[in-house]
Amino acid sequence: MATPSRVTAVLGPTNTGKTHYAIERMLAHRTGVIGLPLRLLAREVYDRIVKARGPSVVALVTGEERIVPERTQYWVCTVEAMPLEIGADFVAVDEIQLCADADRGHVFTDRLLRARGLHETLFMGSDTMRSAIAALVPGVQFMKRDRFSTLTWTGSKKISRMPPRSAIVGFSVENVYAIAELIRRQKGGCAVVMGALSPRTRNAQVALYQNGDVDYLVATDAIGMGLNLDIRHVAFSSTAKFDGHRMRALYPQELAQIAGRAGRHTENGTFGITGEARPMDEEMIDAIENHRFAPVKKLHWRNEVLEFGTVERLVRSLEAPTSNDWLTRARDSDDLVALKNLSEMAEVRHRLKGPQDVRLLWDVCRVPDFRSSSPMEHASLLARIFEFLKAGRVPSEWLAKAMGRIDKTDGDIDAISKRLAYIRTWTYVAQRKGWVEDETHWREETRAVEDRLSDALHARLTQRFVDRRTSVLMRRLKQKETLVAEVNDKGEVTVEGEFVGRLDGFRFRQDASSSPDEARTLQQAAMQALKPEFHLRADRFYNAPDTEMDFTEQGGLMWGTTAVGKLVKGAEPLRAQVEAFVDDEAGPDVVEKVRRRLQHFIDRKTAALFEPLLAMSRDEALTGLARGFAFRLVEALGVLPRDAVGEDVKQLDQDARGALRKHGVRFGQFTIFLPALLKPAPTRLRLVLWSLYNGLQEFPESPPPGLVTIPNIAEVPKQHYTLSGYHPAGTRAIRIDMLERLADLLRAKDSRAGFEAMPEMLSITGMTLEQFADLMTGLGYKAEKGERPKVKTVELPPPSTSTAPIPEEESVLAPPPEPEAPVEGAEPAPVEMEVFYSFSWAPKPRFQRPERPQGDRPRGDRPARPQGDRPQGDRPKRAEGEAKPQGDRPPRADRPQGDRPQGDRPQGDRPQGERRDRGKGGEFKGGKGGKFDRNDRKDGGKDGGKPQGAKSFEARPPRVEKPIDPDNPFAVLAALKNKV
Repeated sequence: MATPSRVTAVLGPTNTGKTHYAIERMLAHRTGVIGLPLRLLAREVYDRIVKARGPSVVALVTGEERIVPERTQYWVCTVEAMPLEIGADFVAVDEIQLCADADRGHVFTDRLLRARGLHETLFMGSDTMRSAIAALVPGVQFMKRDRFSTLTWTGSKKISRMPPRSAIVGFSVENVYAIAELIRRQKGGCAVVMGALSPRTRNAQVALYQNGDVDYLVATDAIGMGLNLDIRHVAFSSTAKFDGHRMRALYPQELAQIAGRAGRHTENGTFGITGEARPMDEEMIDAIENHRFAPVKKLHWRNEVLEFGTVERLVRSLEAPTSNDWLTRARDSDDLVALKNLSEMAEVRHRLKGPQDVRLLWDVCRVPDFRSSSPMEHASLLARIFEFLKAGRVPSEWLAKAMGRIDKTDGDIDAISKRLAYIRTWTYVAQRKGWVEDETHWREETRAVEDRLSDALHARLTQRFVDRRTSVLMRRLKQKETLVAEVNDKGEVTVEGEFVGRLDGFRFRQDASSSPDEARTLQQAAMQALKPEFHLRADRFYNAPDTEMDFTEQGGLMWGTTAVGKLVKGAEPLRAQVEAFVDDEAGPDVVEKVRRRLQHFIDRKTAALFEPLLAMSRDEALTGLARGFAFRLVEALGVLPRDAVGEDVKQLDQDARGALRKHGVRFGQFTIFLPALLKPAPTRLRLVLWSLYNGLQEFPESPPPGLVTIPNIAEVPKQHYTLSGYHPAGTRAIRIDMLERLADLLRAKDSRAGFEAMPEMLSITGMTLEQFADLMTGLGYKAEKGERPKVKTVELPPPSTSTAPIPEEESVLAPPPEPEAPVEGAEPAPVEMEVFYSFSWAPKPRFQRPERPQGDRPRGDRPARPQGDRPQGDRPKRAEGEAKPQGDRPPRADRPQGDRPQGDRPQGDRPQGERRDRGKGGEFKGGKGGKFDRNDRKDGGKDGGKPQGAKSFEARPPRVEKPIDPDNPFAVLAALKNKV
């Protein structure tokens, strides 16, 4: 063994700065080599030294990566890749306690025994190695390093209660993924670190954690080997692992190595368990907290003096025993197992011609099984590589084809991880000197493929286990930075570029895909960022014109297509109030501004659409009964069924009616209404205001504009039709104004003798004859259907404009020609029939009150008839003692009166209530109410109650036709026309 100039063992627990001390000592020398247990840790140390000295003097050598500048001074390597023959001034080996590891221990033991620097050698590790190093390394000096912080046991915690900046440790890929998925759902995400990750993927995942994008780290025991992270708490999800051969409990020093990652530098740390991990006993906890462990008694060793004469001699040299009490022969490692399997293959054995071939075979067997395949599958790949190397080099075509199958970034985490394991094999092959044809090209190519797969794996891990939206917002909130919110045209809200929900008017609709914990973060971040947006939007809304606002038929208030409030019941039907839809977080100022603007809108809308009604309610000229009737119209929002106010209408004199007509009130036969309020816009608002005032849960919708009739649905109350401007009759409901026009036509017809529908009637209603018959039935008429021959219109020849004299053989007085006699045996021409209806007044029977005994009560004391709900379309019965109907008119004593002005009413069609006073000796006194004076009779006859001078009808003899003047040509032509 070489005698070193100075050998120092720097021993102590984790977080004592041993690796940092070794880097400082190496940089104090001109050249140096440092061996690290993991490729990940080697990359971290390499980056630190490059930052200090530059990339031109620092080399990185691992199994899959080789960066060696021409002027290399400092070598950062994995322990297996350390160059021992370069004669560096300084040599260091980290985590020297791994000499006791069953799989890799023999490599660390070899470095402990043989790796020496020309001026200084350092071994860093646990204090459990003190006795072994003292026994195996003569003249060694020991340096004890104490932990900078304390480590405390905190017991068991659920994942949901895990504190921020925690690392949860699992010992299988499946366990790590399951924990990471649970944390993503409950905490928003985590970073994932495993030994199988490439350095590029591992660094990207660690950056997520170190930058604060996530507060949780899920890892394997790889974090126990020198990864310096900002971890405050370490939780074990299990205290046992599969070591490649069997499931076993973790040793106390292994648990301490991992738990020691908590509390970096001077910050104290904690450790505990989670999930289904078995609790630690008091002795174990005390050992970890106080760093007291049993010393190492045996180091794994393998003979370093190899014989390459034959495969058998090589195997014997590798299995050679040791006589040192501190050393024990290592069990068969993967490279020895591969050598034994290859030596049994005939195609390999017949290619072994000498020691050089055996040495080459041994180099091939040292290719690690990155794919974790079966021993025979791995041996088959090695045999193919050995075959290529015996022939020269691995063919570029074969290597390109193999890499082409791997260079794909699609698929899930498992697929990309498997491709990364395969590319690590080819990266290792490309790093071997003389194994490929163009070493530089293939080293760069394998590195590029590994980087692409590493980036893809990082993206998949982040996509699956990290909610970037929540992580970004949480980091900003913790840093107390001002968050920037943006709202696009679709109302989508992004905070710091992350979608968090939608701003619906002045209410924030949070993204529903978030977890409960994430939802709280999104709500907090969104409301903090949206406060300025609420004020800006409120200002825009307050200054927006009324044309941008509207109300819905269910009482909602809209700003464009966005709901910003709703109508609520006010003190009066025409004074609806508003309720603004504004989040409480927006502040009371925004709420009040939005509410005030909405109130202005609905007040102006009501004033514009109901202007005639409001003007009538403010008219101080209306007094007495007229003012009371106007009040009822305002309460009914401009539409009143006449049968509900019949008595009130009778009590209105002509002056009162005239005053109301000035405001547009029309006294129809069926409805009293303001025609201006039957338009679609007032009707729509009337239904909403009436529904609000009456506390309806679901408001009736207004019919589509332009329809004269709509279906009469039995489930819909009649009042809803009246408010909509329609009067139900039969299976249809007809518009109020059109019904009054129809009533004007019906008053001119003989409703007792019967009449047929005029084309004008059908035109007004827009109905067919059958539909019109149903409508008339609903109005109280009887419709009798019949058939008759259809009368064809005879077209007369156009009158001659010729001035020529009439021939003597033709006479204008000649009788018309006789019709041609039918041909005998011929069938008579079919007669075309037509359907017609005859309508007559036929009110439905009403309840008959019992006869009052004679003289029981004075006539003037008879109580007014109750105004109940009359059956639809019924005509009222004539009260006893009232005037009988005149001429061809139906009874009209209680019939609602039309709205024809008095001066325009035809003679004989004037209602009794509006008949003018005839003066002394007249038959009618114009007192209030227009009642008959039954004492003013001249003859005292049986027509005692009938006014003298009332119009009567009688039969007269037919008028005597005058003889035709033969000298008058026009009279002759008229007579001829009548005969035709």
